Amino acid sequence: MSKIVTNNAPAAIGPYSQGVTAGKFVFVSGQLPIDPETGSFPEGDIKVLTARSLKNIEAILKEAGGSLENVVKTSIFVTDLKQFADVNEAYSKFFGDVPPARSCVEVAALPKGAAVEIEAIAYI
Repeated sequence: MSKIVTNNAPAAIGPYSQGVTAGKFVFVSGQLPIDPETGSFPEGDIKVLTARSLKNIEAILKEAGGSLENVVKTSIFVTDLKQFADVNEAYSKFFGDVPPARSCVEVAALPKGAAVEIEAIAYI
């Protein structure tokens, strides 16, 4: 197993890695919609926030030698499931004709007061 570290995604805010590889699998920790350049959430709605979380995942996968095309499963955590359609709209722009398996659940709260967090598993 090896740790993935990139400055193109937010640093871990606790005792965990941005991602790890295990054989051909890459496990990307949950990504809040934090802009790695500013350290804060971008201005905008849930679509903007969803896109930022996915860009962070993309950066971590790139560091591991992969891309979003390698993603086989994602998990999305939102604080308001009423925004499900908007999350889907933003999410769909990042994956092609064969999107990964996915779950999406509403949670009571997320770190730093985020509205969305996304984690991913890829096979490279």
